[in-house]
Amino acid sequence: MTWNEMQPLLSQACWDTLYMVGWSTLIAVAGGLPLGILLVLTDRGGLLQNVVAQKVIGQVVNIARSMPFIILMVALMGFTRWITGTTIGREAAIVPLAIGAVPFFARLVETAVREVDGGLVEAVQAMGGDTWTIVRKVLVPESLPSLIASTTTTVVALIGYSAMAGTVGAGGLGDIAIRYGYQRFETQLMWITVAILAVVISLIQFAGDYAARSLHRRDGRSGPAPRLRLLKADAAAGGTA
Repeated sequence: MTWNEMQPLLSQACWDTLYMVGWSTLIAVAGGLPLGILLVLTDRGGLLQNVVAQKVIGQVVNIARSMPFIILMVALMGFTRWITGTTIGREAAIVPLAIGAVPFFARLVETAVREVDGGLVEAVQAMGGDTWTIVRKVLVPESLPSLIASTTTTVVALIGYSAMAGTVGAGGLGDIAIRYGYQRFETQLMWITVAILAVVISLIQFAGDYAARSLHRRDGRSGPAPRLRLLKADAAAGGTA
């Protein structure tokens, strides 16, 4: 196969992969962020302490995370067909990709939020801040560098999952590697696909690491004392409004 023949296949496959991973990441963040925060809030000593609810949610997350992605895709075929009307193609692949990524991202969020300084939480509570204020003003902003790193890890994992989804006709670079590189013995095309995946993952990891480091340096310069003063100013403004 010549380069002129490979180029349109690779271009479409790259777009399909980015499309699947992009939408899956958005859904994973939208679902995993509140789920991860809820795991922290409902834990023992949390702001919404409910040990039973925390154990149930945690067990569901653990079960979903423990399932191999290839099995998850097969198990969700009926649900995927009900949602998208098909089990083949990039739209169909988004369903298992997103469902598999939500619990994965939720655990990363839980770890990131637990690293937040408890003194800031207590300070906001002392100023009369409710749970929503603490989440919005403290937990999410203070854990933002770790959340960005967690999102980067999730995106990289989803790229690997999307390549695996190619084995069941989901499209993307994994589909090209299977249909042409493996089944038609186009070894050159398969290695080009592997190289593209490596470059894409490296660029995403670099961008995520750079963003996380930049936020971490900025937060390090500000320190907890200025943040407490800002929170007190916000609380005072809210009290006079």
